[in-house]
Amino acid sequence: MNLSTTSGMNDLVPSEFYLGQNYPNPFSEKTTIKFCVAYKTKVKLKVFNSEGKMIKKLLDEEKDAGTYEIVFQSAIGNSSKGVLSGLANETYFYRLEAGDYKSEKKMLMMK
Repeated sequence: MNLSTTSGMNDLVPSEFYLGQNYPNPFSEKTTIKFCVAYKTKVKLKVFNSEGKMIKKLLDEEKDAGTYEIVFQSAIGNSSKGVLSGLANETYFYRLEAGDYKSEKKMLMMK
């Protein structure tokens, strides 16, 4: 997972919260999720399978106002034991919670 502020946008402060559609979509190995935070607040970004089970917590921390991107990789598992498995081909959901803002989008995994 890689979290960064969007280059070229660092000086702009968003006036509202926003969750963008992941790209590419559909994806196979990795996809990028972009979101905006309007003011300093706790931000949670999680990925769920089609049955509603959380499969990955991408972010759970306080963030300053700004525009961010996070890369989600389809390999999941316990990397400390060297065991990585890929996600199944299906529709997944990612959910952003920041302050009172909540938004959810669909993404499609295709190998």
